[in-house]
Amino acid sequence: MKVRPMLAAMAIASLFGCATDPAPTEQLKLTEQAVAQASAVGATEDEPDMAAAQAKLAQAKADMTHQSYKDARMQAEQAELDARLAEARVLTQKSDEQLNQVNGRLERLRKQLGTSQ
Repeated sequence: MKVRPMLAAMAIASLFGCATDPAPTEQLKLTEQAVAQASAVGATEDEPDMAAAQAKLAQAKADMTHQSYKDARMQAEQAELDARLAEARVLTQKSDEQLNQVNGRLERLRKQLGTSQ
C-alpha cells in the first residue's frame, strides 16, 4: 500500500524535473519590435517607460545568455508592455497637441467670423 503513493510522488517529481522552459526567442523578437515601434513614434530614453523597456530587454538578453529562460521570458514580456505603454503615451501626447492646435484654429476662425462663444 505504501508503494503506490511513493511511486505516484516519484512520477510527479520526474514530470516537474523534466519540464524546462524553452528559450523565449519569439518573445524577444516581439519585444524588440515593440521597442523599435515605440522609438519610431518618438519615445526616447527620457520617458521612464521607454527606459524601463530598454533596461528589461537588456536584462532579458543577459538572462538568455545564462539560459535563465523563465526569467528572460518574464523580463521580455514586461519590456514589451513597457514599450507599448511608452508608445501609447507618446501617441496620446501627440494627439493632444494636434487637438489643441485644431481647437486654436477653430477659435481664431470664430473670432474672425464674429461668432466667438
